[in-house]
Amino acid sequence: MKDVNKVKKAKFFRRQRRTRAKMIGTATKPRMSVFRSLLHIYVQAIDDVNSLTLAAASDKDIKEKGKKADIAAKVGETFGKKLADKKITEGIFDKGAYKYHGRVKALADGIRKSGINF
Repeated sequence: MKDVNKVKKAKFFRRQRRTRAKMIGTATKPRMSVFRSLLHIYVQAIDDVNSLTLAAASDKDIKEKGKKADIAAKVGETFGKKLADKKITEGIFDKGAYKYHGRVKALADGIRKSGINF
């Protein structure tokens, strides 16, 4: 009998590889990679051509308490401001293997609210 957790993890990484294989970020249009853990959410803008991280944000930067989705939206807004300071106006949203729902969607809406297009 197979270990259920190993199968789930393998499927997760397969989905992640499949979505990331279709996206390449550049300096003018970076890939915005999302990592969601049980407690935190992280996002970073990656230039895949030069292998550089252009900007990053997480909920550890925000000192407010509240619902996870509300905090994710604030993370998106602060991340969008960091990108705007570097004169980046558009990017590619890389949700990885996560569903576009809940905290990931709130993060994307926060980034859009700050004026970044994807």
